[in-house]
Amino acid sequence: MRALAASLALLALPAMAVDVDGHIDPLEWQGAMHITDFRKTQPLNGEPGSLPTEAWVLSTPEGLAIAFRCIQPPGVPRTHQRIRRDEQAQVDRVNLMVDFDGDGRTGYNFMVTLSNDINDAVLTQQKEFNTDWDGNWKHAVSEDAQGWSVEMLIPWYIAPMRGAVDGQRTIGLYLDRVIGSTGERDAWPVASFNKPRFLSDFRPVTLPAYTQSLFAVTPYVVGLHDQVHGDNRFKGGADILWKPNGQTQLTATVNPDFGQVESDDLVVNFGAEETFFTDKRPFFTENQGIFDFGLLIDHSQLIYTRRVGGAADDGNGAGDVTGALKLNGSVGATRYGVLAAQESGDAGRSFSALRLIHDFGTQTLGMLATRVERPWLDRDADVLGIDHRWQPNAQLTVTSNAVGSVIDQHGRAVRGIGATSVVEYEMNERWSQQWLGMHFDDKLDLNDFGYLPRNSLNYAHWELRRRFAELPAQSRYASHLWRWRIIGIDNDHGLPLERQFRVIRESQLRDGGEEDWQLNLDAAAHDDLLTRGHGALRTRPSALLDWLRKSPRKGDWAWKSEVTLKGSDRVGLHRIGYEAMFQPTYFINDAFSVFSGVDYQFSPDWLIWQHDNLVGSFDGHSVLLDAGVNWNIGNRQELRVRLQALGLDARLLQAYRVTGDMRAMPVGDPVSDFSVRQLGFQIRYRYELAPLSDLYVVYGRGGYALDPRFEEAGSQFGRAFDLRDSEQLLVKLAYRFEL
Repeated sequence: MRALAASLALLALPAMAVDVDGHIDPLEWQGAMHITDFRKTQPLNGEPGSLPTEAWVLSTPEGLAIAFRCIQPPGVPRTHQRIRRDEQAQVDRVNLMVDFDGDGRTGYNFMVTLSNDINDAVLTQQKEFNTDWDGNWKHAVSEDAQGWSVEMLIPWYIAPMRGAVDGQRTIGLYLDRVIGSTGERDAWPVASFNKPRFLSDFRPVTLPAYTQSLFAVTPYVVGLHDQVHGDNRFKGGADILWKPNGQTQLTATVNPDFGQVESDDLVVNFGAEETFFTDKRPFFTENQGIFDFGLLIDHSQLIYTRRVGGAADDGNGAGDVTGALKLNGSVGATRYGVLAAQESGDAGRSFSALRLIHDFGTQTLGMLATRVERPWLDRDADVLGIDHRWQPNAQLTVTSNAVGSVIDQHGRAVRGIGATSVVEYEMNERWSQQWLGMHFDDKLDLNDFGYLPRNSLNYAHWELRRRFAELPAQSRYASHLWRWRIIGIDNDHGLPLERQFRVIRESQLRDGGEEDWQLNLDAAAHDDLLTRGHGALRTRPSALLDWLRKSPRKGDWAWKSEVTLKGSDRVGLHRIGYEAMFQPTYFINDAFSVFSGVDYQFSPDWLIWQHDNLVGSFDGHSVLLDAGVNWNIGNRQELRVRLQALGLDARLLQAYRVTGDMRAMPVGDPVSDFSVRQLGFQIRYRYELAPLSDLYVVYGRGGYALDPRFEEAGSQFGRAFDLRDSEQLLVKLAYRFEL
């Protein structure tokens, strides 16, 4: 009955073309579905929005057309701040989110601001947004004394989708409007990414079905001048996109340029777990949502696309990708995806994957199989995953998966298994619970193609949540979300790794800002990764307290700040470390802003592995500068400057050997003080020639230095600006031809 009542059938009248100019012409929108019941979801109380909002939805041969009318009289401030594509900022904006298959697995978000800037993203796992994807869609904004209007047109070829039934298509739809000056979010339907289920709560809407084809070729040329080595390099290639209909999409790349024009953040990692980086390369963001297969822990995925073209197995830089191919489609209620990539040379790896998903109504069942061939290492890696989601009613969601790996190296096969399950139960509008469990044995290995921070893990938690969305009008807070969690973690041999009680309060303020508190209380446990397999260390009871505040732009300024207090693994709360960050942003005007943030950290009794079971305990300090300039030069040009400089020192307190009884025994083995400096600097100019067609001019300089002696973090920070391990000027031109 719920699906029948919620499914709104649009009139199957011939639709005239919509001229996307931001002016809502009643003749163009004749026969459109008209939506006026926008209600507050931030704060999440379901009350009518404080300002009227209307929307129109129309299915046309050219695409899905959406119009918003946002009433905002002169007494309500308007935010005209410009943002770069995919940036998040507290500005007046509207969001269109669409699940083209209506099955709650993959959605697409299209955001337009009052200044006609955009953000687009792929939505998976109910509420995980990935802004690395960029689509080609139309949008326009107009403004008058009483408010502002937005028109969007989303081509039907924007994403793969199931075939129509009897000339109609049922999609999942969500629309919202955010008032920049207060942070209020008004949505239709009343769904929120602060609830356990978001994507599945989109409103089913039935509309006339159309199909479009597309063939696009994007050739590119890159020229790079290496100032350090004095050489020049040139490269050319092409991306090819073919969508013969809505059900089948083929993406290929020949001699691809997988270098990124955006730099990664500086990271100093002396821990045992690999640092995760997102991937902005176009080939790996186009229609990638079907390959999402997370394991519920810290960015885990069976396909981590940064592996392709990553560090080569022979140690000679990055792998050179010859080509890659991706096919997405659907047959009835079954969706499929095929991915393959090949690197060149004797050390070149071969990557392949097959994905299948079938929808059974209240349940979906999927399979993902991957294979990586690594001839340089005489290693083949095969992984198979099965995932299942069950939603028997509006309150309960059960998501589970199981994975297995077979690693064959030098003729010897090693097999590993793992499984995860999470149960989300929304008792009512205020209270919800979550139960989560996972098991990874110590032979499970997904990291030839995927990303798993660790194996040998048995994890369980229970979390209780309470929303407060009807606070007194005089309160500075608009809403609170409290979360209480109990966590237990052992390794696969029964060794306790964590026993924790966690409290989190996430708050929305009436000025549009955010404030978060987190308290972790940890019992004594063990660290089995510190010595990389040479013994586990018993850890002391400890705690962590974190406060984060984000203040949106008020006048010419915005800022964010964070303070963290934390105990030490070896001595617990006998010594307290801290980290403090403050980053203000000054807006010269709506299009030009400058930010400069400083992060200072003190890490007492910081344990760093040396070799076998030898570790050093250090007092560490670090200073990080993160500064930059953002300038939107008109609608087609942008200039970005980003500077990160780091100085770190570590003075030895004592060397220890981790003994068989899991204690740290003081020893006289030689362990040295050390210090680190690191630099990342980039100037990036972008000119948009046409949609998804750009000219980039990028200057970058960076370096990393590890000194086997002590030098104060402030001094190392100052010397970081002299680093010059790399210095390059890159020019890239890519132009998309749609045939």
